[in-house]
Amino acid sequence: MGFCPVSEMMQKVMEMFYTQPKTKAEGNEVEGRRKIKGTVVLMKKNVLDFNDIKASFLDRVHELLGKGVSMQLVSAVHQDPADGLRGKLGKVAYLEKWVTTITPLTAGETMFTITFEWDESMGFPGAIIIKNHHHSQLYLKTVTLEDIPGHGRVHFICNSWVYPTHRYKYDRAFFSNKAYLPCQTPEPLRLYREEELINLRGNGKGELKEWDRVYDYDYYNDLGSPDKGEGYARPILGGTEEHPYPRRGRTGRRKTKNDPHCEQRLPLISLDIYVPRDERFGHLKFSDFLAYALKSLGQVLLPEITSLCDKTINEFDTFEDVLNLYEGGIKLPNGPTISKIRDHIPWEMLKELVRNDGERLLKFPKPDVIKADKSAWRTDEEFAREMLAGVNPVIISRLQDFPPASKLDPKVYGNQNSSIGKELIEENMDGLTVVQAIKRNRLYILDHHDALMPYLRRINSTSTKTYASRTILFLQDDGTLKPLSIELSLPHPQGDRHGAVSKVFTPAEQGVEGSVWQLAKAYAAVNDSGYHQLVSHWLNTHAVIEPFVIATNRQLSVLHPIYKLLHPHFRDTMNINALARQILINAGGILEITVFPAKYAMEMSSFVYKNWVFTEQALPTDLLKRGVAVPDSSQPHGLRLLIEDYPYAVDGLEIWSAIETWVKEYCAFYYPTDDLIQGDSELQSWWTEICNVGHGDKKDEPWWPEMQTLVDVTQTCTIIIWIASALHAAVNFGQYPYAGYLPNRPSLSRRFMPEPGTPEYAELEKNPDVAYLKTITAQLQTLLGVSLIEILSRHSTDEVYLGQRDTAEWTLDSEPLAAFERFRRKLVEIENKIMDMNNDKRWKNRVGPVEVPYTLLFPNTTDYSREGGLTGRGIPNSISI
Repeated sequence: MGFCPVSEMMQKVMEMFYTQPKTKAEGNEVEGRRKIKGTVVLMKKNVLDFNDIKASFLDRVHELLGKGVSMQLVSAVHQDPADGLRGKLGKVAYLEKWVTTITPLTAGETMFTITFEWDESMGFPGAIIIKNHHHSQLYLKTVTLEDIPGHGRVHFICNSWVYPTHRYKYDRAFFSNKAYLPCQTPEPLRLYREEELINLRGNGKGELKEWDRVYDYDYYNDLGSPDKGEGYARPILGGTEEHPYPRRGRTGRRKTKNDPHCEQRLPLISLDIYVPRDERFGHLKFSDFLAYALKSLGQVLLPEITSLCDKTINEFDTFEDVLNLYEGGIKLPNGPTISKIRDHIPWEMLKELVRNDGERLLKFPKPDVIKADKSAWRTDEEFAREMLAGVNPVIISRLQDFPPASKLDPKVYGNQNSSIGKELIEENMDGLTVVQAIKRNRLYILDHHDALMPYLRRINSTSTKTYASRTILFLQDDGTLKPLSIELSLPHPQGDRHGAVSKVFTPAEQGVEGSVWQLAKAYAAVNDSGYHQLVSHWLNTHAVIEPFVIATNRQLSVLHPIYKLLHPHFRDTMNINALARQILINAGGILEITVFPAKYAMEMSSFVYKNWVFTEQALPTDLLKRGVAVPDSSQPHGLRLLIEDYPYAVDGLEIWSAIETWVKEYCAFYYPTDDLIQGDSELQSWWTEICNVGHGDKKDEPWWPEMQTLVDVTQTCTIIIWIASALHAAVNFGQYPYAGYLPNRPSLSRRFMPEPGTPEYAELEKNPDVAYLKTITAQLQTLLGVSLIEILSRHSTDEVYLGQRDTAEWTLDSEPLAAFERFRRKLVEIENKIMDMNNDKRWKNRVGPVEVPYTLLFPNTTDYSREGGLTGRGIPNSISI
């Protein structure tokens, strides 16, 4: 175990720093006292963008009765023996002119002044205690003291909701923006630091209320509603070997009657799910979110719309019908329809559904994939390109053995190896044999077989009818990929132990063979679409990061440098995850309605989590594992991409390297020796809790970093930041550009491949477009799915992007600030490089037949990034949507 080099001499040095000699002017103050002016920036309680008149009035009444907002300075130098050796408290001061200060009509910030009485016995103030005696809560953003004798400006970054004092059993304390390791904390602040963490951990009991600030863990036991019947029951995820899962934030709600292990759910229309108040969306973000959420039909509207429309409600008759979603919308039958809907839907929602063009329902923005060309998405080149530059570019791997082999247990699942023969693909491999192509790194595979096969029998017992797919591709001389074959597999009708029943399809352009090939690509896209939503997106970013958010707030003080490093990358994550549990991934939720695994969706993601490895989330490690890169010390990132024109990997490695350099420089400043890491009690508790509790089902895995060296800290923090920022951006913000047009990324299939001699096959021969549309996502699910991903793909107008902070004074330490500026400048360089590559005709995968430039890993560090919306570019700091 290491040590922390704090000695009596160091303490004296710190005291000298914080108690500079008085100037002559200061010495002339009466008894060493003087007035210290402060500026307080806060936001009063508002409801969305409108003033809460009642709260504002009551707050003014409380103010007039002498119950205002008070603050006290806490000395970082001198202790009070009568108060457990905590820092000496200054005199109480109150915010000035609350009643007369004009509050913005929107939910904006208001600036107040405050005057503190300071004397030399106080010393440097390292913290502030605030007490809110008003009726309602307020959002305290910053406190700035402009002229502390001997020191000058002192800044406190608060960014926290402060409820009335009767809601707390402790004082709310905020610290200045100076970072300290635990053992370097000034003694007068030590107890405040420790007690704050104790308060944030809570006692693990009771239902948590909105003013509670408790961060705690629970299983995913709130997805099902067993009291509504067996059809709404879902397995608990987490805590068992059968269904392992990351932990989510605890709410403490009561358990259901039919299953004492499941938590009761809130009413469907409620968005008031407990997360610690500071983790909730800000007013602007929530306003944006709600405005766009109103455009989503949701399952509440499902029966109403079904009953109002004609018999073909669940079918698109032509591709023109699909295009009408973006060019004309869906027309409601007649005027009385509006009245009928109004009986069931709030008028505010109705106004969003019925756009400005009269009674047209759901006219969506045109997705990028069909802006330049309405049919280019159907080409084989685009189908393959999106595996490298689309919404799910994180799955494709190099084929190193032929035929592809399964890793499923043959004792349980029989022979699941591929049935693709060499003769089927070699005729399209530019004269190479399979052996030669493998040796030259020219064969690749999009393999969803093993992930889906264990659940496929149950999935196909629902309205879904789909396959487990393998797609083999050939790397051509021009750097593009060409699909060679698609294998579609089903469980054996006589039982799993008999293996898979598979069919292999190869490219064709004309006749019914060409139509069959288009359907084969659709089934592969369905697999990829579902896996993307459940695993690449939800599990591997949203779900796995939440335990880090919880542990960081429970174990790392706001004074801790690693807290200051990571905290921006956790913004809004707990809130969006809670909303997902409420309306998206729950039993009967939008995900189950619109994505092919249906009721088995979350259970299937748990099956995939069994193979999750934290260290493999590092981009270089992931690329090496998938075989799309090989080690090469001569290359800038220590590896060489085998697909040179792989936009996600090319841009991703630049971003990864920039993050890693920034994190290393930052951590090295605070940890000049490994002994400091080993002796950091908060850091060690944080890491132990993540491994043993937050990801408790993985606690015995040998791959967790040991958290003993600077390399461990750098690696861990870089992976966390990568997942929360760039990885999430890459798999989230391309959803609407590519999947907003469902034929390109169908989310489910409703019937199997037509067999020759059947009416379905005859239909495929006669009208292939109709057959295609009857196979993929139906009209109603399309409306729901496109509504959802339109919301999820939007940047909010208050987004904070990688390389940005919401305040310039986030730390007092100059060297980390300088390192952060270097990081920002590096991201600007990467932006310029990305734009140059997108304009370079040599890189065909960066734009493709659909003419959509790859910008999902474009950092967007400049001021115009505040525009928000469906930009298809920008890396937010956190998983905020």
